[in-house]
Amino acid sequence: MRLPEEPEITPFINVTSLIDVTFSILAFFIISSLFLSQNFGLSVNLPRASTAKSQSSQRVFLSIQKDGTIALDGKPIDYTDLSNQLQQRKMKEKDQELVVSLQADKAVNYGKVIQVIDILRQIEGVKMTLATERAK
Repeated sequence: MRLPEEPEITPFINVTSLIDVTFSILAFFIISSLFLSQNFGLSVNLPRASTAKSQSSQRVFLSIQKDGTIALDGKPIDYTDLSNQLQQRKMKEKDQELVVSLQADKAVNYGKVIQVIDILRQIEGVKMTLATERAK
């Protein structure tokens, strides 16, 4: 008895599901990379400056909020403890200079900013940058 011949079916791979998985993984990495460049300071309204430049080497963020409270890398601290905290950080850095990015809200009392700047200037080996937003 002779069996009927079946037409030869060429094998193929359905790539539709592979494309879906690839785009899902791509979306995951894009979204997760956005969280890698977080700013560790507190949310303050920075003043605008047309000569503002972005700095890539900040190590410590010091924020002064509108009500005058200060925070070091997002953790609230007292003015009297600021010098000790920065000197401890300076000891950890050893030979490198400690760069402090001062982020003061534009509505903060000018005297509070000067008080913090004065504390920063008294610590040897600490450099300071003032954070601003680029003027539009």
